[in-house]
Amino acid sequence: MNRRNLIRVYADTSVFGGVYDKEFDTPSAAFFDEVRESKRTLVVSDIVRREIMTAPEEVRTLFDEMLAYAQIAPVTAEALQLRQAYVRAGVVTPKWLDDALHVALATVSDCDVIVSWNFKHIVHYQKIPLYNAVNALEGYGSILIHSPQEVIGYENEEDL
Repeated sequence: MNRRNLIRVYADTSVFGGVYDKEFDTPSAAFFDEVRESKRTLVVSDIVRREIMTAPEEVRTLFDEMLAYAQIAPVTAEALQLRQAYVRAGVVTPKWLDDALHVALATVSDCDVIVSWNFKHIVHYQKIPLYNAVNALEGYGSILIHSPQEVIGYENEEDL
């Protein structure tokens, strides 16, 4: 499968940190292994880069390594407008603008999936349909929103 046909996955900052968090390390590391093995197209953004700057050194090092495999989604006026539409619709409050911006960037960058460990403002059963309802109202397609554990492959039958 060539790279253009791979699923485009936007990874927010929490996935990079998840590699070094006992609760999330195994699926986070497996996700990045799949990126390294060219099973996914990784998409990150300048907002992820900015958030990573204050992370521990090992997280920054991982991010720098993964940039070789990543496409960068720019923060555009289009993404900022979609973020504001999420806020106007009450999906998130203005306090959580960066979380809404991650979803907006993934959406306007034509990603198939956004992965995150943020279960409060992104990967939440009540929020996901709201993000997608706003996307539809604003003329965008829907986006899948999952934790990394839900998107990694299971290649051994014993894992099924």
